[in-house]
Amino acid sequence: MGDRRKLNPKRPILLRSVRCPEAQCKRHNRRGTPIMTDKPLTDIAFSNFDIAPALLQGLEQAGFSRCTPIQAMTLPFALNGRDVAGQAQTGTGKTLAFLVACMNRLLTRPALANRRAADPRAMILAPTRELAIQIAKDAEKFGAQLGLKIALVYGGVDYEKQKAMLEQGSDIIIATPGRLIGYVKQGVVSLHACEVCILDEADRMFDLGFIKDLRYLMRKLPIREERQTLLFSATLSHRVLELAYEHMNDPEKLSVETETITAARVRQLLYFPAMEEKLPLLISLLSRLEDGRCMVFVNTKVWVERVARALEKAHFRVGVLSGDVPQKRRQSLLAKFQRGELEILVATDVAARGLHIDGVSHVFNFDLPFDAPDYVHRIGRTARLGAEGDAISFACELYAQGLPEIEAFIEQKIPTAPVTSELLIAIPRQPRARPEAGESISDIYAEAKAMQPPGGKHGAKSGSGPRSDRPRSDRPRSDKPRSDRPASDRPRSENPRTDKPRSDKPAPDASLPSATAQAGQAEASARKPRRPRRKPMDTQQASAPVSAAKPANQKPSPIKQLGSRIKSWFSPSKSKP
Repeated sequence: MGDRRKLNPKRPILLRSVRCPEAQCKRHNRRGTPIMTDKPLTDIAFSNFDIAPALLQGLEQAGFSRCTPIQAMTLPFALNGRDVAGQAQTGTGKTLAFLVACMNRLLTRPALANRRAADPRAMILAPTRELAIQIAKDAEKFGAQLGLKIALVYGGVDYEKQKAMLEQGSDIIIATPGRLIGYVKQGVVSLHACEVCILDEADRMFDLGFIKDLRYLMRKLPIREERQTLLFSATLSHRVLELAYEHMNDPEKLSVETETITAARVRQLLYFPAMEEKLPLLISLLSRLEDGRCMVFVNTKVWVERVARALEKAHFRVGVLSGDVPQKRRQSLLAKFQRGELEILVATDVAARGLHIDGVSHVFNFDLPFDAPDYVHRIGRTARLGAEGDAISFACELYAQGLPEIEAFIEQKIPTAPVTSELLIAIPRQPRARPEAGESISDIYAEAKAMQPPGGKHGAKSGSGPRSDRPRSDRPRSDKPRSDRPASDRPRSENPRTDKPRSDKPAPDASLPSATAQAGQAEASARKPRRPRRKPMDTQQASAPVSAAKPANQKPSPIKQLGSRIKSWFSPSKSKP
């Protein structure tokens, strides 16, 4: 049957669920899936596994000594070369689990004989740029001294620079699917020697439309029996399991779930403000908080800018994270937020998954998300690895319709609080020093607009990132409607199209500058002539101007001549004189 078997609905998917090896995880839900305890770490140490000494030393130097539940469950199978489909919520240590398994395999097994120096031995795919960058940072923490070359590939940065880096060779390539496909098709890198394939946030791959790209890259790998595939996802839905069945070799299904779907230590609260009350309520709540880092999630890029400008005006140190912000700027703002130089990070759902930011005390859902799972991922930015946090959400009239779905998904009612008049008044804050040149919200978005290529999609580079990050093509439009043109440029008839002389070339608009009009004429002459589009019009209204414009010496058409002759046959004959 070859490497790729077709999904047979009569044949069950060969995924087995196992119980947690941690002795303290004695409680299980109705499906037999182990439930995580409040204890973020187990009593199982990394030294209990057969891990290469250099890798084990790197883990200890980075401060990793004991496993989380998902690490304790997956490493016994992954270190033995088995395929694993792992399910766990955000902040549970999935990244470290597959990095340890991957690096240990590369250190303990020789490379394939037909491998070139430029061909990677392992491929790690992430759905977003931020997640790919985070995985690379985690790999550098304990893998820098192992002699493994790590290449990071993602869109939004210099294409040729990344190409030169890949040509120098790498052992592990961490990439987003879109940019990596470009290098594979150009022959810059080959995946025939990949011994390990890792898919992180597989469910998000489907949400962002990367599944075709993902399957293309999987077909470029060795057959499933000659490689190890590790798949991790927050949810093992049917489509994720179908992907596992298609491209994995008899994987083990390992699931670690919390007692509730949301983080156990997240205190949730819900307000019902009107649209015009959301910004005052947000500023007021933030002014009442003590020092700490907060994240504010907004559904649209337009409102990210509006909210950030309002918070900056209220003397908060604010950063933004959305598709409109250039990639290098996004990285620098995220680094400042992690260092504590920024108090608040306003973001779209691009930051809801995979980002490991310590010390986030509050998460604000300025807009309720469209999808219920996104709510869980948003509030998962706080209360990570045993810490506590607060998640405050606003259910306005525009997004409140998604609340029942969210509460059904998390299997609980979110506590509510009233929006009082006192709560809409912010506590005065001490004015802060003005941001440095280029650091204000206005400067950030001015830089973003300046970096947008002219001409929309025609000026954008291929492979620059997901479609949502690329600027839309904006065709030039007239600022004024047709009815606002000068009276001299339009006919006075009730029907302008019938009185206009037909021409293959459109007449230039007199309201435009002469150079623009000449350019329009030149462009029109280069195009293929096409017939003008007619509008439906009433017969009586159209007959008068057309007949008036008809020349006197023009003969009637043959059809009209025949019609008049037939009419004369049936008309009563005149009496003879």
